[in-house]
Amino acid sequence: MEFPIRIPFGKVVEQIVVWMTDNFATFFDGITATVNVALHQISAFLLWVPWPVTILVFMVVAWRFAGRKVALITGFFLFAMGAFGLWEHGMKTLALVATSVLIAVLLGIPLGIVSARNDTTDKIVRPIMDGMQTIPSFVYLIPAVMFFGIGNVPGVMATVIFALPPMVRLTNLGIRQVSKETVEAGKAFGCTEWQLLTKIQIPLALPAIMAGVNQTVMMALSMVVIAAMIGAGGLGSPILYAIQRVELGIGVEAGLGILFTAIILDRILQGYSAKQKKARHL
Repeated sequence: MEFPIRIPFGKVVEQIVVWMTDNFATFFDGITATVNVALHQISAFLLWVPWPVTILVFMVVAWRFAGRKVALITGFFLFAMGAFGLWEHGMKTLALVATSVLIAVLLGIPLGIVSARNDTTDKIVRPIMDGMQTIPSFVYLIPAVMFFGIGNVPGVMATVIFALPPMVRLTNLGIRQVSKETVEAGKAFGCTEWQLLTKIQIPLALPAIMAGVNQTVMMALSMVVIAAMIGAGGLGSPILYAIQRVELGIGVEAGLGILFTAIILDRILQGYSAKQKKARHL
């Protein structure tokens, strides 16, 4: 027995996307060019720097923020990635993640701040974030390809959509968790709204914001393989190749490369966040 009605919602969305593609082509071309330049510059720099220097820099950063143990793990994992023949793919993945996270942070922090300071905005933004986290990530690839074509840019934009919600949510949460007494004290001392935000709320919310950055990085890394399906480079490419050719060895090595990258970035960001918390309580 057939259902009595059929609502063509998908067709309506498709027509809207096609209309936007036709009428805002210049706008999307501008975004594509801008993201391409940023991605190319970061990737070219990471590949230009000799691998021993890159490993040393990451180890120093890890030692500075997370301690000697994390620094040694960072050096070992980066060397292992190169030994697996994945250095170039790994640097391209870092460029993709860095670009995606930068865009997500630039969009997510202001949106989280506005949501925290305005309940109406929060009521509008919250279900949108719920939808972005619930819809399967593969769905993002279709409009991304229609708007930006095939390659790294649609991979970055799909990653931004997927990784944005934790940045918005945790920024919102961090601002809201600042005690009302502290805010009132700031107002009593004559703080403007801007001073209240920049001198009190954001510094006190920084641990939650950094947790949002951490989650955004992890979610961006989880999109690496999916983004490779639409032409994005990085460690997702050998995994996709391994799936297509049933090459277990290549797939395992590339999977370990993503794991190594995730552990390095997670430990460094956690170490930085811990230092911020410690400094705040001194």
